[in-house]
Amino acid sequence: MTRAFDEAKARLETQGILTDDQIEALEAEHGRLTDEERVWLNAEIYERLNSGRANVTMEQYLEATKILESADPGSPEYARAEAIANAFEASA
Repeated sequence: MTRAFDEAKARLETQGILTDDQIEALEAEHGRLTDEERVWLNAEIYERLNSGRANVTMEQYLEATKILESADPGSPEYARAEAIANAFEASA
């Protein structure tokens, strides 16, 4: 496992979810995630969002809405941002 992955897992446990910007910041600080690590991390985030276990903050919600305005609707980035926004709205 990479150091970025270890840090991402730790933050995932404390924050509930991670946004794309947070993952990119981790990679910039600790190095790139492997493909397998990225797949695991994305699967865990989606599972948390769909199960209601995610604690989406207002900051994460606002970041997700910015991505929804700028990203291509068919992109994985858009799908993740949409899941974050939906989870936040469902919990409100």
